Amino acid sequence: MTTLLTLAVLVLVAIAIWQLTKIFELSQLKTENHQIATDSDNKNNGYMLFAFLIFIYGITIFSFWKYSKFLLPEAGSAHGEEYDSLMLVSMVIIFIVQTLTQALLHYFGYKYSGKKGQKALFYADNDRLEFIWTIIPVIVLAGLILWGLYTWTTIMDVNDEDDPLIVELYAQQFNWTARYGGGDNVLGGSNVRMIDIDKANVLGLDESDTYAHDDVIVKELHLPVGRKVNFKMRSQDVLHSAYMPHFRAQMNCVPGMITEFSFTPIYTTEEMRSNPDVLDKVKRTNKIRAEKAASTGEALDPWEFDYILLCNKICGKSHYNMQMKIIVETEEEYNAWMKDQSTFAETVMKDDTAPAFNTVSSVSVGE
Repeated sequence: MTTLLTLAVLVLVAIAIWQLTKIFELSQLKTENHQIATDSDNKNNGYMLFAFLIFIYGITIFSFWKYSKFLLPEAGSAHGEEYDSLMLVSMVIIFIVQTLTQALLHYFGYKYSGKKGQKALFYADNDRLEFIWTIIPVIVLAGLILWGLYTWTTIMDVNDEDDPLIVELYAQQFNWTARYGGGDNVLGGSNVRMIDIDKANVLGLDESDTYAHDDVIVKELHLPVGRKVNFKMRSQDVLHSAYMPHFRAQMNCVPGMITEFSFTPIYTTEEMRSNPDVLDKVKRTNKIRAEKAASTGEALDPWEFDYILLCNKICGKSHYNMQMKIIVETEEEYNAWMKDQSTFAETVMKDDTAPAFNTVSSVSVGE
């Protein structure tokens, strides 16, 4: 791969030197050597414009037909529908405007191609036309901006209404850790200066803060369906970005400060697994895995859909593997799972031989 890149760079450098040489030679010419395009040349260029127009429309239609299956399935959060609607309307408007402007651009390029003896008509101005092509984009863009601003403020309205579940997401190279507020649903105080590796206090919780004693620290995120979740995010080292694509949620994790995001899951993991788009993706993915296993002899287990938390910032060499599994379940299942978890006081503060936090077996995360 390195050899190929080196050859590519050398070829590009050679082309650049050749072009610079040609420019230098042209700049030294003392005589004029003009080549005037004929009517036939202009006509052929007009046909080429139409051919290019057909090409860009064709490649656009082909892309929608061929690759739309790689889009995300239905949103798993309450605000996701509004987010997707805003995105869809924006893309439709852009597509319509692009289609019309490109069609007119290429059509007029052909219709008014240069002809011998033809002169351009001087058209000073037209106030009505200028008003129309100014006010329409202003109205459309203002509508999209106001709609987007309303959607954004609604999504970012992180408050304590409706008894939200409080969860901290702690980012570090190259893993995620989640912390729940425990029985009182209040997170205890923490600071990176309080991190004590010897005592396995890896999140820097304040042991003197009684609110921290019942905090639950886990490596697998569980969320109850239909209940609002307020996330508080921290980073230990560099800038990370908590990205949960199926919930249409993303927020940067900044060292030295706490950022927040909130959403309400509306589908359990099992419900999302029965979504037709998800079923189709699982089928396609497992077909690829089966073909790879057959060709390499490597045993690959069938992939199963799971919600996932990713890092959407290039935070280092293992950034690609910075993932956490998310399980959305019923309130009863969530409560039963929470009862099985150990608190901070039971692990770090009480027994130094106990594990630092609740762990889960490694999971295979699909594409």
